[in-house]
Amino acid sequence: MFGELAVSSWETIIWRGMMMASGTCSPAEYQRMFEEKWTAMAQSSLAGLAAMALAMPDGNHAAAVLAPWHRKAGANARRLR
Repeated sequence: MFGELAVSSWETIIWRGMMMASGTCSPAEYQRMFEEKWTAMAQSSLAGLAAMALAMPDGNHAAAVLAPWHRKAGANARRLR
């Protein structure tokens, strides 16, 4: 999951960087960047708290915390391609 997150994140950063550099990044894309960071942060914080509270038996706390970031990064990379 961490490797996929890293690749998708970098791909999204490159696409968005090219859009910004060329002046083609829309106001909607800037808004999406802002909103998705806050949403993923809130979701991963809640997942982390839930994982600690429940003491996940499989010990997969990292996956629960990274899942919101992983979902959004993958979706963004696919959309921006």
